[in-house]
Amino acid sequence: MKKLNINDIALIAGVSNATVSRAFREPKKVSQKTRDKVMLAAKNVDFIPSSLGASLKQGRSFNIVVLVPDITNPYFSPIVRAMEQTANTRGYSVLLGDTQDCPDRERSYAKMVQSQQADGIIINSQRLPFDLDFEKKIPPIVSASELVDSEHIYRVGVDNVAIGKLATEHLLKLGHTRIAVVSGNEPLQSCQDRLTGYKIALAEAGIKFDSDLIYYTQYSTATGAEAAERIITDIPNISAIFSFGDMMSIGILHVLYKLKYQVPQQVSLVSVDDISLAMYCTPPLTTVAQPMNIIGELSMNTLIDLIEKKTPERKLTLLPHKLICRESTGQYTPYNK
Repeated sequence: MKKLNINDIALIAGVSNATVSRAFREPKKVSQKTRDKVMLAAKNVDFIPSSLGASLKQGRSFNIVVLVPDITNPYFSPIVRAMEQTANTRGYSVLLGDTQDCPDRERSYAKMVQSQQADGIIINSQRLPFDLDFEKKIPPIVSASELVDSEHIYRVGVDNVAIGKLATEHLLKLGHTRIAVVSGNEPLQSCQDRLTGYKIALAEAGIKFDSDLIYYTQYSTATGAEAAERIITDIPNISAIFSFGDMMSIGILHVLYKLKYQVPQQVSLVSVDDISLAMYCTPPLTTVAQPMNIIGELSMNTLIDLIEKKTPERKLTLLPHKLICRESTGQYTPYNK
């Protein structure tokens, strides 16, 4: 049986070869009516286009590497989904790498770009996965979420100083003055920025910063629980906790419930991210929402623009955040357990 090609699909659909090619590779450049006609023709004869010819012709693989430090963290799910959907719309495939926050794994995946198995890379870590000579041409790369410290790299994220300040101000307005912090890894710039926002809010309220109230840990439910146990041991009458991530906050809520602390009557808890689980906690989490879908979509469009030799609008894009008030925070009331 003859193997069908683009010429055959063009004949069946009644369009040109170029139109068939665009319908598969650059669907936005073809009207919906024409694209439907091409796709129906292809479906009726079980035609699957080969990307090899287009790749060789255009000098591209039409593959993009996306690196995440922890695929089990729900924070990354909407980001990666938006990245994949955006890439698919523009005719690219996503190769996902779970680096487990390991530099060697990051470098291993990055070699796919250097060997031209992929056209570009999006990283969600503040580490660069290869050495870049900024005096020479660098491969298409975008930093998302946890941003690298380089003005040469296109970056898409949020203003973590403002997030830290907003969350702290929320607790201060409720009357809390002694606020413990559960931070992620101390070296992470996002953690340092959120801590800076916390300090600014305290200073503006005339409250002295106390380093003994800061607890560094990993971004996970288990480590959040461990941090909560330490806080309750160290400061049994603590009235509020600011957690830098919803996954840690879930662990914190678990420990407070286990130790029979009432939230928010005895301890208020404010968090960051607004992952899908946040509203289903007991009680539902008050959290600063990050626009995760937009982070994914914008970072992917930025990368593809770089691949296609288009100049993105901004080198650094900080997207808006929003405080979502739920039931885990409440007015301060003196209470002796």
